[in-house]
Amino acid sequence: MALCARVTRLTAVSSWVLGAVLVLCGLTTILLVVHLIRDRAAEDGMFVLLGVTELVLLGQLVGGCVALANTERDVDGPLFVSYLVGVALALPIGAFWSLAERTRAGTAVVLLAVLTVAALEVRLDAIWAGAS
Repeated sequence: MALCARVTRLTAVSSWVLGAVLVLCGLTTILLVVHLIRDRAAEDGMFVLLGVTELVLLGQLVGGCVALANTERDVDGPLFVSYLVGVALALPIGAFWSLAERTRAGTAVVLLAVLTVAALEVRLDAIWAGAS
């Protein structure tokens, strides 16, 4: 009974993390589109928002690995962990690329990284739910 309650609790936390990441990605996307329309490079405030999102993603990486170790679900472990790692790497790669390219193109790269994170999050949720 305790194991079942723990797995249910981990699933509920996963839904909250998914929602938080998608909200942060949505907010960041809006700010980046405004900057692209105004032909501006990404600013420091956006990198702070990316940092907050990355902290949530790192927490998800740790929590997802713990949940995977404690679950009895039929989840493809290597695929799940590769998505956890990939989603955690997408934002830093985009952010560093944008810092190297301080033009509108750099802002577009960050936008693509944020959209990639949102897409990977939806797929990660589907993998956890048992989709192949």
